[in-house]
Order: sequence, then C-alpha cells, then structure tokens
Amino acid sequence: MLDGLVWFLSNIGQAFVNAGYALTHPSSWLSWIGGLETTEDKQALMRFVYYGGSVEFFFVVFTVFLIVTAIGVWRPSFMWGCVRGLEGFANTVGRFFAWAGLLMVLQQIVIVFMQRIFTVAEISLIWNVPWLTKDVSWWAEELKLYNAMIVCMCATYTFVQGGHVRVDLVYSGISHRAKRVVDMFGSLIFMMPAAVLTWMYGWFFMWRHLVTPKVSASDKVELLMKKARILKWNVETIGFSPNGFNAYFLFKVLLVCFAGMVFLQAIAFFYRSFLEYKEGAGSIGKYLDRDTLGEGEEAYEGTH
Repeated sequence: MLDGLVWFLSNIGQAFVNAGYALTHPSSWLSWIGGLETTEDKQALMRFVYYGGSVEFFFVVFTVFLIVTAIGVWRPSFMWGCVRGLEGFANTVGRFFAWAGLLMVLQQIVIVFMQRIFTVAEISLIWNVPWLTKDVSWWAEELKLYNAMIVCMCATYTFVQGGHVRVDLVYSGISHRAKRVVDMFGSLIFMMPAAVLTWMYGWFFMWRHLVTPKVSASDKVELLMKKARILKWNVETIGFSPNGFNAYFLFKVLLVCFAGMVFLQAIAFFYRSFLEYKEGAGSIGKYLDRDTLGEGEEAYEGTH
C-alpha cells in the first residue's frame, strides 16, 4: 500500500519535469512533422507514439487536471470558464460533423441514381481528376465513414444537449445535491476510466496501421528507438473488396478523437456537477448552450 502511494506521488512530481522537458524541447517529439528525413526525425516519431499512450503522459494530464481543479475550487468563475470552453468545444465539433448526416443522404441518392438509372461504374467529383474518380462501390462503402464521424465526433455534443438515454429509476427520485454527487461519481469512476482505456487501445491500434515496423503498447522506449532506424510510413490502404473503400485507417483516427473528446467532456461534466452542487438548484443549466427548434416547439422537444 505504501509503495503504491509513493509510486503515485512520485509520478505526479515527475509529471512537472516531463511536461517542462516536452515544452522546452518540442523537436525531440515533433520534428517528424516535417518528414522522416533523418534518424532523429524517426526517433521523434517513435517518442510521440510511445509517450502518447504512456504512464508519463497520463500523469501529466492527471496533474494538469488536479491543478485546474484546485484553481477552480478557489475561483469558481475560472471553473465555469472551463465548463463553457469544454462544452463549447463539444458543441462546435458536434454541430460541424452533424452535417455528415446530410452528406451521407445526398451521396446515397447520387449513388442510387448513377448506378440504377445511368448504370455507370465510376463517379467523379471533378472531371479528369484521377484521385477524385472512384468506383461506385468505393463511394457506397465510404458512407460508413460519415456514420463513424457522426458517432465519434457528435457523441459529446449529444451529451451536452442531453440527448443520451439515461436510466434514472433512482436518479429521478433523489435531491438536487444527491444528483450532483451521482454525476460527479459517474464522471470520475465511469467516464474518465472508460475514455482512458479506449485511448490506450485506440492509440496503438491507430499507429499499427500507419507505420512500419508495427508498434505495441508493451514496447519499451528503448526498443522503439531501435525500431526507428527502419521506420517508415505504411498507411493502411486495404479495402474489403477490390474496388471498395480503402481508407479504413481514418476509422482508427476517429476512435482516438472520440476517446479524447469523451475524456474532456467528463472533466466538463464533473466541473458542472460540482458547481451546481455548490451553488444550488438555481445554477442548473447555467451557461448551458443547447439547441432549440424555436418558439412554439417546446411540446415536440419534450418528447425527445
């Protein structure tokens, strides 16, 4: 027990050193952005991969969370600012990617007309541009990407809007403060750990389909430095059918984005619940930016 506590506190202390070094030596983990021209660039990419799913990175994020929370407890206005910023981010991203639903419908209509009525084998967005000319089956399979965008990038937006189904057999019958305690407990015990586990799985799952040699969550940084000597991009371009959609690596990227956004929303939900607990029932929905169907549509909205 004592060893675990020492390990925990030492990692929090080390987080300041790790964060400081990363901020003052960005080239050690970001120089690969300009290309993998040198061994140093390849090693920087391997460091980026390793630390993106490492214990060190987790404790840096956790320590920042503790510091921001402590400031927010001291200055509630600062915590409300964090809530507004995080919820605003979720709403902005969600509202943007929600248009993927319209694109999905329009594209499906075009596919039906081109395939069933005009009986063409290819669809081109711009005439005589090869990389924008694909087989009809490619465009049909690509519809799944729009669906993945909506699911991954609009999940936190839906949460802010109160659109997720909630089982509230107990929750609905308890007091305001008890509800806020349940919300804080849920964000810390369920949302954050689930987001961290999804990130850990999705991070290395994504990179295994972007570079070669393949990386693993069990690889030590020393082993990755050795692998860096033969590192090169190897972006996944294999489809389920010969002429089908061949950019499935984008689904792996979306999974990582989803995990990151859920974690940020868990923080926002914890902060909002804490502030509503502290300020009382009058603060419910404070600064909450929810979409509305407009005046006169309240009855319809209440059924959803």
